[in-house]
Amino acid sequence: MKFKIGGVVVTSNLENFTEQDAKEYIDFVIENANCDAPLEFVDVKLCDDGKVDVNYQFHGLRFERIRRITGKGIAVCCQAV
Repeated sequence: MKFKIGGVVVTSNLENFTEQDAKEYIDFVIENANCDAPLEFVDVKLCDDGKVDVNYQFHGLRFERIRRITGKGIAVCCQAV
């Protein structure tokens, strides 16, 4: 699925992923990223282990952040682009 909401491209491999789901992931990233730059994209992927990876990037930043959402919290990993 692919949506463009307010200039943010949201993609996902989740079944039945809706525009409302996309909006909620955008809100989640904005609330938790602690970044003032405009959000460019969010990619939501269901992994084989049942967890969800949320990959996102802000305009003008030289790295992207990947968050793995689990039932016990959020692990954060930064990668150079």
